[in-house]
Amino acid sequence: QGQLAESGGGLVQPGGSLRLSCAASGRSFSLNTMAWYRQAPGKQRDVVASISSRGHTNYADSVKGRFTISRDSAKNMVFLQMNSLKFEDTAVYYCNTLPGVISWGQGTQVTVSS
Repeated sequence: QGQLAESGGGLVQPGGSLRLSCAASGRSFSLNTMAWYRQAPGKQRDVVASISSRGHTNYADSVKGRFTISRDSAKNMVFLQMNSLKFEDTAVYYCNTLPGVISWGQGTQVTVSS
């Protein structure tokens, strides 16, 4: 089935940037559409961005123009560059296939606070 491990989260001020990484293991995900999801306290987990095996990307309206998803299929990794962070971006961020069929990792906490 494979495993996913997210990293790169942290505490950042509004307007700041973070780069999240997702390391996949156990099998190749190069043919899968991969996505970043996030879940804020008390809310459902939502898709933030996705990238197809061919590199086509899609973004939630709330992050368009601020976040960039990318992948390195040779290294079995997916990235999320987050710029101009806002308070409402605070959440636990996860990566998974789209739809999310792999067991969820622990995620990485992103906290935007002044």
